[in-house]
Parts: sequence; C-alpha cells; structure tokens
Amino acid sequence: MARPVVPALAGPDRLNPLGRCLVLAGPGCDYRGPDTMGGMSTATGLNEFLRSRRARLRPQDVALPEYGGARRVAGLRREEIAQLAGVSVDYYTRMEQGRVPNPSAGVLDSLARALRLDEDETRHLHQLARPRRRTAPASGAAPQLVRPMLRRLLDGLDDFPALVMGRRMDVLAWNPAALALLGDYGALDPAERNIARITFLAPSSRDLFADWADCARENVAYLHLEAGRHPDDPVLARMIGELSMRSADFRRMWAEHPVRDKTSGTKRFHHPLVGEVELAYETLRAADDPDQALITYAAEPGSASEDALRMLLAWSAPAPR
Repeated sequence: MARPVVPALAGPDRLNPLGRCLVLAGPGCDYRGPDTMGGMSTATGLNEFLRSRRARLRPQDVALPEYGGARRVAGLRREEIAQLAGVSVDYYTRMEQGRVPNPSAGVLDSLARALRLDEDETRHLHQLARPRRRTAPASGAAPQLVRPMLRRLLDGLDDFPALVMGRRMDVLAWNPAALALLGDYGALDPAERNIARITFLAPSSRDLFADWADCARENVAYLHLEAGRHPDDPVLARMIGELSMRSADFRRMWAEHPVRDKTSGTKRFHHPLVGEVELAYETLRAADDPDQALITYAAEPGSASEDALRMLLAWSAPAPR
C-alpha cells in the first residue's frame, strides 16, 4: 500500500518523517527571568499552594458554621484553617507566608487533614515546607542516561507504545510504537524532547489528544511535584518560566497549583491515520531512581482501539527488504 503524501507546513511545526503526527520543531526560548519558576521558590510555592487549597474549601465542607454575610475571601479564612489544624492563627499565617523554617511532620500532617489534601498533595506540602536542598544539575551538565533495565524493557515492548520519561518530563527514549502513536521525538533537538513543552507549544498536540485540557492539566500537576522535589533546578525554572511566557493556558493552570503524580489512567487520541484510539497507560518506576519512569500504553483486548492500534503499527512497520 502506498503511503499518503502529506504536504509540508510552514512555521514552527513540521511533520515527522513518517508523515503522521505533528511535533514541535522550533528552538526554545532562553528564559532568564527570576529564578522563581513562576512560583518555584519554596516560600512562594508554599504560599500559593496553601492559599489555593484554602480557597477551594467551604465551611460546610469541614463542618464549620457559616455565618451570614458575604465573605471577603474565597474559601476558608486563615483562622478557620488554624482552628481545624490545632495551631495558632499567627503560626498558620507565618506558615502560609513561608516564614516557618522547619515545621514538624506532625504539624504538616494536621494541616493536610484540615485542608483535605490527598496523598500527592500531602507529600507536596511536606516537600515545600521542608525542602531538601540538593545541588541541581547545571545547564551544561551531562544528559540523564536511561537505566539499562528500563532500556531492555522498552526494547521488548514491540506491540505497545512506550517511552522513558526523565527529570522535568524529558523524553529520554521511545520505541517504534510510540513514534507511530505520538510522533518522532528523534526529529527534535534533545532540548525540545519534553512532554510538557510539546503539549503546550505544539498546536498539533491539541488535535492528537482528544481530552487535551485534561492532559495539559495533568502535566502541570506533575511539574508542580517536580518543582517541590527539585526547588534548586535552574533548568526546570527556565522551562517553566518559558512556558509561562509563551502559553496563556500554562499560566492559568500553573496558578491553580494542581498537584498529581503520574501513575496510571486512560487517554483518548484523535490519530490522523486511524482515528479514535483509547489507551490505558501505566507508569513504572524503580524504587531507587524515581527520576525515571517507563510509561506504557495498551488497548483493551478485543476493542476497536486494539484493532486501530494494530493497524497503525502494521502500517508504520518498516518495509521488508
């Protein structure tokens, strides 16, 4: 079967060599603003996180009486959170302002319960309030290398799209099935091989992901976790600064401070060759190296998506010699 001829496009997007999905190809902006990552400094990040979680709660959510009259602030007041957490109003105020240098784990757990935080949010609160300072890799540091076992697992997943995600959501490696589904990361400069960057800066991603807004928000939520884990990473700071400058959607979502680890779920794709495809994904990490993850995609057995994925992989397989 002859492969379709796809016209080339002008501008910052270009087609991958197989003529399938569009991938970002333009150079990145060298953002050199304040090293706060649009709120990456731990004091600012803690302030924004606590205020955002306080704002989403109402008195009836936490069994507090709601007195008449309009509230001047969205959500609960500081004194209400302090009451629920069993701390003084002054202490909570200083906590929200990032002026408590080393709060105890017990106090943080009490705040997490008062704010109705989930597991990911509670872990994020601990990381923001008690940051572990580490030497971050410099801009010119050696690139992150794929763990040998993850590489072997990746190479063995012929029928399942899979990739290895590293720090900052960088794409470190991928298999041919991922190339067929998501696009050719190899056509990009290594600095541009980043899931968040492609999601927000490549217009084609809005066509590929049927639920683009949900995918984009998940990426922002994961980057917030990354910022909490690595508050001294200047490369991450510049990337988030750049995304904030170039994408209004990113700025809005970042300000909402979603927090969620990348674990498992379902994604729907509008693929230009095979149409609608719904795939479950799973994230596998080594216990001793959480900065690398193998992300795999699979269709429900016997489903139309499995047929579509099989057709896509057959079409993209190299022609026999």
